[in-house]
Amino acid sequence: MQEFGRRLAKVLRPGDLVMLTGELGAGKTTLTRGLGEGLGVRGAVTSPTFVIARVHPSLTGGPALVHVDAYRLGGGLDEMEDLDLDVSLPDSVVVVEWGEGKVEELSDDRLHVVIHRAVGDSDDDVREVTVRGIGARWAGEDLAALGA
Repeated sequence: MQEFGRRLAKVLRPGDLVMLTGELGAGKTTLTRGLGEGLGVRGAVTSPTFVIARVHPSLTGGPALVHVDAYRLGGGLDEMEDLDLDVSLPDSVVVVEWGEGKVEELSDDRLHVVIHRAVGDSDDDVREVTVRGIGARWAGEDLAALGA
C-alpha cells in the first residue's frame, strides 16, 4: 500500500481531494504514508484518528498534504466545516480516510480509492484497490497506470 501511495503521488496536484474507503486495517494510513513520501512532505504520516486532521508541509516546494480521519465524525460536511478543508484544498492535496458520505460537497472533482483487504490461506494479506476519478479533473487521467 505504501508503494501504491508513492505511485499515486505522481499524479496528484494542489487542489486534489482523495477519499479513502476500506475497513479497519485495510491500509488507508499506509497508503497515505506513501503519498507523503511521494509528495516529499515533512513529518511522519500517522493516523490522525484522535486529532482528526494533520497538515504536513512540503519540503520540496510542492503541495502540503492534509491528512484527515473522519471516522469519529458522524455528521457529514457540517462537522467537517470546522476543519476549514475548503480553505486548505486549493493549495494542498487533501486525503480523507472514512470520508465517503461526508466530504463529497468539498469538490466536484475527487479521487475515490476503495481498498478491500482479502485475507487468504497464507500469511500474506492481499489488497484489491479500485481507483475512480470523479469530475473533469480526472477525465483525461490514466488511472489504470497506477496498478503497474
